[in-house]
Amino acid sequence: MIIQLNSDISTQQKENLVQKINGIGYKVTEVKTQAGNYLIGIGKGAYDIRKIGSMDGILDIHVVSDEYKLVSKKWKAKPTTVDLGDGIAIKDGDMAIISGPCSIESEEQIERVIAHLKENNVTMMRGGVFKPRSSPYAFRGLGMEGLKLWHQHAKAAGIKIVTEVMQVSQIEEMHDYVDVFQVGARNTQNFNLLDELGKIDKAVLLKRGISGTIEELLQSAEYVFSGGNEKLILCERGIRTYERASRNTLDLNAVPILKSKSHLPVVVDPSHGIGIRDFVPQMALAGVMAGADGIIYESHEHPDQAYSDGQQTLNFTQSSELIGYIRKIFEVRKTFDLH
Repeated sequence: MIIQLNSDISTQQKENLVQKINGIGYKVTEVKTQAGNYLIGIGKGAYDIRKIGSMDGILDIHVVSDEYKLVSKKWKAKPTTVDLGDGIAIKDGDMAIISGPCSIESEEQIERVIAHLKENNVTMMRGGVFKPRSSPYAFRGLGMEGLKLWHQHAKAAGIKIVTEVMQVSQIEEMHDYVDVFQVGARNTQNFNLLDELGKIDKAVLLKRGISGTIEELLQSAEYVFSGGNEKLILCERGIRTYERASRNTLDLNAVPILKSKSHLPVVVDPSHGIGIRDFVPQMALAGVMAGADGIIYESHEHPDQAYSDGQQTLNFTQSSELIGYIRKIFEVRKTFDLH
């Protein structure tokens, strides 16, 4: 069960609740987030929650059978809006567009990408300064100096930064320069990292694991939420299957399923999902029609010269065309009742 507490609950009222819940054989965990204060009760026996719901200090009470409680739609039917400030948000009923290079390479590149995004009225830029690479000899990012440089230009342009954090020790030094911490597919079950991201007041974009199930993605999101951070975005980026014709298999089934199971916003990454530049636009538009709240994809002025992932990256002309298509298809989607 999830018990949402009143903001003015007294210590004695809370203790009474905990004793009552323990008395029915349930384990209680208190969770405090930016938006609320909760008691999570875990137990196997059925119980009439009305006997608890009438106690003092309770705002609301819900029965949630899912292993993931706080990210479940069973207790919070209203979709969550992740507000990034300055009128920029990722939310249900809207279409966020996030674009930029796989890797931040230079100041000149940053300036050109930002100019491209501004021309297309895009307010969120993705890019990596710490890059998890399969080969230790591949380009692994510009690190903190690159992030500080990027932040300087992005802030001046009103652009929000989405970038990957790879380990716990990076969170503190990156914090003031990042708007959305991205957890990559390789780290989706790095529970130490998820625990620490639960302690901060910054948005977290959580990518599905390389071979992860929908259930595992939601469980990973639960780690962050239960740590105290409700600013969560789920990302379908493709999973590894036996198919070798594309980099991954973009599981668009996951989009409506995640939207039905969770109140969190869902974005689609077609660049990693298919890994083939010529097909990224088709998969992006398919993601829009599948019900995504946003699309995150890779763009670069000269993809063939990119330090990483050039084969799946759109050039600026292709990117501009895709942005226009995304907005048109989103308008078409709004004419259908797909829920």
